[in-house]
Amino acid sequence: MAERAAAGKAARSAAPRSRHAEFEPPPDRPDPIEVLQAQARTRVPELVPIRHGRMLVSPFAFYRGAAAIMARDLAPGPTSGFAVQCCGDAHLSNFGVFGSPERRLMFDINDFDETLPAPWEWDVKRLAASMLIAARDNGYRPAEQDRIVLETVGQYRAAMREFASLGNLEVWYSRLEVEPLLEQRARQLEPRIVRRTARALAKARTRDSISALAKLAQTVDGHAMIADRSPLIVPLRALAAGAPDELVAWLRELLGAYRASLVSDRRHLLEQYQLVDFARKVVGVGSVGTRSWIALLFGRDRRDPLFLQLKEAEASVLEPFAGESRFVNHGERVVAGQRLMQASSDIFLGWLRVARGLDGRPRDFYGRQLRDWKGSAEIEQMIPAGMAIYGRMCGWTLARAHARSGDRVAIASYLGSASTFDRALLAFSRAYAEQNERDYASLERAVASGRIAAVAGV
Repeated sequence: MAERAAAGKAARSAAPRSRHAEFEPPPDRPDPIEVLQAQARTRVPELVPIRHGRMLVSPFAFYRGAAAIMARDLAPGPTSGFAVQCCGDAHLSNFGVFGSPERRLMFDINDFDETLPAPWEWDVKRLAASMLIAARDNGYRPAEQDRIVLETVGQYRAAMREFASLGNLEVWYSRLEVEPLLEQRARQLEPRIVRRTARALAKARTRDSISALAKLAQTVDGHAMIADRSPLIVPLRALAAGAPDELVAWLRELLGAYRASLVSDRRHLLEQYQLVDFARKVVGVGSVGTRSWIALLFGRDRRDPLFLQLKEAEASVLEPFAGESRFVNHGERVVAGQRLMQASSDIFLGWLRVARGLDGRPRDFYGRQLRDWKGSAEIEQMIPAGMAIYGRMCGWTLARAHARSGDRVAIASYLGSASTFDRALLAFSRAYAEQNERDYASLERAVASGRIAAVAGV
């Protein structure tokens, strides 16, 4: 314990905490549009303009899709030398509420497409900068923006110091259950924040496969099938014009390989469901263009639906800078990282590889429920005090995730009890928000000139 703490303090000499304030783009910094174009080469071509259109909505929307750009910017920066299982894309919209297997509403990180062992500072900087950029987008005053970043990073630091004092099992069992937390803090919060949060939690509880069936499916000739909402949701029957039997066989193979990755009790549960329909679905911002399928299954009867999502997993954007994953299958990389970082994970979390995708190339996927009491914060509707509270929740959650996989004692010792690191990250976030504005402007110019295509409002 003492040696680990000493190692953390010693790291301050090689990487002083104040140095984390630094961000100066090098003269040879890659063109951000070229980075986006490189990602587009492996994606579904007709969906890429939707991704660009979604990124054009605002500087914060651009930031959400720019994990690969930021990974390049973070790599040359100072690090303490302590690696953790990083999320890889820890912006504030990649945290949220979902249902645990015990049917409790949990707050946790909810996106792991880029997860990889890497310096813990990279996640914290991506989170801190996202807070400042979102606060700017919402029109908050500079003092309010600063407060949100400082409270987010300060909570990460305080939580890491708390976790350093706990035993391994205590850290592992730590979790953020939303409803007890709201109950405990209700007197400290403004009544309108309590009411809005309570409504959001009630709404999250309704977001399950039954609500998805009402929203995403239709009945034709007495049969339930996924509704055609092209280009965002394209059912199998619309995609399989040329070779329906081949595509059906391929998708059944996909589902079978995924089922084989589940632990035996979950596999037994899934085998009680019958596959009814498949569709390709556009999801998120940064993920748009990757191959994402949804499957509709029924259990006991039509009142017992299950929607699964099978989402393509490519190499993490961190790999060129943190090293290749030890997992050959990127779907398994995502699942392993999620299980390591999350306090509680989806019971249907699994992975697969298909030797020949529809384009003839091998593809990795991971699977989970499409909806399971999932809820996300309405960032644009937050008041400054609400975003500060949300930032503290994100900071605590990220520290808990890092404490499970990294040397929490050394990291806590490096961070210390003073706000040196917090203020350094505020300066970094300000500088990076300016860079993000310039990159966003580059995308606007690229679309206006016809260099790349974008479809707005989809």
